[in-house]
Amino acid sequence: MRKKKNSVPAWANELITLYESDATNQFILSGNVNDRVLMPDHKKDTGTLVEFMIEVLLRSFDVVITYDLGSGIRIEKGGPIFSQWPRMKSDPHLPKTPRPAIELLNHYFRYCANLATLGHKNLRVAGIIKAAHFVTPDMRMGVNHDLNAMALLMRDWSVESSLTRQHLATFFITENLNDIHTLLANNTRASNVTVPLPDGETIHEALMRWSTKFPLALKQYKEDLETPANGLTGTTLGSIESLLKTKEYTKEEITPGDLADLKKELVEKDCNGLIEFIESDLDLDIYAGAETIKNWIRQDIKLWEKSDLEAMPMGYLLCGPVGTGKTFLVKCLAGEAGVPVVKLKNFRDKWVGSTEGNLERIFRLLHALGRCIVFIDEADQTLGKRDSGNNDSGLSGRVYSMIAQEMSNPSNRGRILWILASSRPDLIEVDLKRPGRIDVKMPIFPTTTREESFNLIKILTGRRGLAFEEDTENGLGDDLPVMLTPGAAEALAMKIYRTVKTEGISPDEALAGILKGYQSPVPEEVMDFQIRIAMNEASDLDFVPDYYTQHFGK
Repeated sequence: MRKKKNSVPAWANELITLYESDATNQFILSGNVNDRVLMPDHKKDTGTLVEFMIEVLLRSFDVVITYDLGSGIRIEKGGPIFSQWPRMKSDPHLPKTPRPAIELLNHYFRYCANLATLGHKNLRVAGIIKAAHFVTPDMRMGVNHDLNAMALLMRDWSVESSLTRQHLATFFITENLNDIHTLLANNTRASNVTVPLPDGETIHEALMRWSTKFPLALKQYKEDLETPANGLTGTTLGSIESLLKTKEYTKEEITPGDLADLKKELVEKDCNGLIEFIESDLDLDIYAGAETIKNWIRQDIKLWEKSDLEAMPMGYLLCGPVGTGKTFLVKCLAGEAGVPVVKLKNFRDKWVGSTEGNLERIFRLLHALGRCIVFIDEADQTLGKRDSGNNDSGLSGRVYSMIAQEMSNPSNRGRILWILASSRPDLIEVDLKRPGRIDVKMPIFPTTTREESFNLIKILTGRRGLAFEEDTENGLGDDLPVMLTPGAAEALAMKIYRTVKTEGISPDEALAGILKGYQSPVPEEVMDFQIRIAMNEASDLDFVPDYYTQHFGK
């Protein structure tokens, strides 16, 4: 391989070093492998990963062979040399189906090794298996002897000394490491190299190259390409190039106001609906009550803004009864924090290995975004269990392991803040809630006084354009409930609005009538149970109002 440290990305330098030091000759490239790659010689702006490998990394190789299910075997480089193989002279047919194709590659690699042993030219040969997860997929759910045989042959390319002594390099390309056969993924003689999403510097370089091709689309940033580069981190070069082509064709300029929306659209498209950005124009002032918690969060935001990360937590746990506004608190935080807030959607899949692959893709995105907040709602259901028995073939345990490892990664401190929300935090594995993963556990409670309850109802009806008289609260007396959740108050506000509009009475009359027949939407025993759980989870007793300490103890 040709070493050009100043003109290739870091992952490519890692690969070069491993090969030229004889540490390994087999590589599994995973991650952002379907994106465009900047070509260092500027003959063309970008190319596919395989084009980059052939034209840059494998420039000094004599023969380069690729294989995938669609195209079969292709001799990308060194066709005349390959045609001298006696097998080709007797039967020039190149098979397309996996087993015969892998056997042919294995035969050719051994033929070249034998030539070198006999003192003939030691050919530099590279084999690239594209979309390797389709050739030798993960086999956790069953046994397939053909697949196992192919995986063994492919693994031997990195193990047998007769092959490793020659100049042989083999590459398996897959988006997710978990998708390929475990014999390959867990091969200690192979190196796993992650191709990351492009960072701001890489996007800036790409925009500089594209600025002459798409002058209208980038008109506003002609002298400042760093701004859109930083604004589009987390997206792929392919998505950005496609966006620029569209804008140039429609004669539209990318404006500063477009960047956030463009990034959201591109990232969500690239992630196939696995995540969504929480957009919010709210702030923590809108959230009623929980002053101690809001103050703590604001202190953390200030530390983050100053890049003072020593006391910055790795994550929060928001716990409390259903309807207490845990998700709403996150929306308020999203509007105040000034960093992307990403919500994990349903990443679980029925296909073997797909769930783990989805998580790999999500983690790559989070690392590319830079500073961000990750929100996992209903965490007790989403995060999996260390041991789920045989009910899901171990999937829940693998999900648990992957998320636990990512949450405790020390390099994420100050870059990724995890927020878990649950009304049943007791069902979340203890290890996931420990310091170093979740440092602050914040209980969210219903109102503790009738005044708080009235103010909550007043705020929510006010958003619907309704107002109460000044002395309304005094006239309601004991009809005003204590331990009112924001969810229950929202239902009351909606009912008040409906009554006012359909019966033509004042908001005060509507509220008084509705409260006469009010029943909590959550049974009392359930509410009490979830309050006690939240109190027990609190990382600081200052988060627990005196009302609950007195009524429920600690």
